Amino acid sequence: EMRPVESGGAVVQAGGSLRLSCAANKVIFRHYAITWFRQAPGKEREGVSCISSDEREPFYAPSVKGRFFMSIDNANKTAYLQMNNLKPEDEATYYCAADWALKDGVTWPMAAHYTYWGQGTQVTVSS
Repeated sequence: EMRPVESGGAVVQAGGSLRLSCAANKVIFRHYAITWFRQAPGKEREGVSCISSDEREPFYAPSVKGRFFMSIDNANKTAYLQMNNLKPEDEATYYCAADWALKDGVTWPMAAHYTYWGQGTQVTVSS
């Protein structure tokens, strides 16, 4: 199936760490954008972090900057989201989305840019 596959969601205590993985080898090629989104019950979907092959640095939402770190293994086309100092407000279903690299007029949290979406992985933060 042509979609990214997320893994790594778990129950973690507040202040703890977790690493999510997104296997995207079936949906990305040389120029790509891979973005983590999250959605909590009753809340809007939020862009968390993005790596675009044509950009030098990852993008982060202000709410996670300095705590979350995104990376990608280009050899196996797997993206990672290292989440540190987790807070109860980080609790959500995390989705990996992928498509062509960002271009003029497209900003990374624009969900409409992404064709390929994973099924999500649940992150639960206990206080």
